[in-house]
Amino acid sequence: MRFLLIVSLFAFFATTDNAFADKKNGENVAVMPVDTFPVPRVANLLFYIQRDPNTNTICYELNVNDKGQLDEENPVHPFWIRYPEGGMRKELNYVQRKFAYGIVVKKSGKDYYQLKSVAYAKTPLYLKRGTNNKYQVFMQINQKQCVLTKIFVRIDGGTFWVPNVKYIEVTGTDPSTGKTVVERITKFS
Repeated sequence: MRFLLIVSLFAFFATTDNAFADKKNGENVAVMPVDTFPVPRVANLLFYIQRDPNTNTICYELNVNDKGQLDEENPVHPFWIRYPEGGMRKELNYVQRKFAYGIVVKKSGKDYYQLKSVAYAKTPLYLKRGTNNKYQVFMQINQKQCVLTKIFVRIDGGTFWVPNVKYIEVTGTDPSTGKTVVERITKFS
């Protein structure tokens, strides 16, 4: 399915340490329900990705200057929040930016950008001003164009190189109704 490659790369490049648990803090979230994962508190957060095997979170924030104006050359800034390490922010490393969590941006019009994941470019995302006049990322979720809020990848065992992905859950908001829309993907072929 459309997320097969991205899931494999997300799991593969998740972090270079803490591969299947945060042993320092005794955290093993393979048994934690998704709703117990921390929700990032980032001023210009567009969306975030969480996955097993720990609560480290990849955030995608709107990249603005000191005056609050969008950086049109680089409108999206991805970074880690390392919750097991006290919520420390950390930049993505080169491999993570180029092969797993990076975003390729193409300006498509005034206040409108096409975003593609470096891991899987077949599912386009769109950065544009929403009805609230703020930039938001839009994605097709359950056959509806929605504001993307989060992606969760459930991994149940496997290895660092070949994780056993149980499902991917994509969550967003229907801009016309304000209701949460969730799509759980369990088949990846």
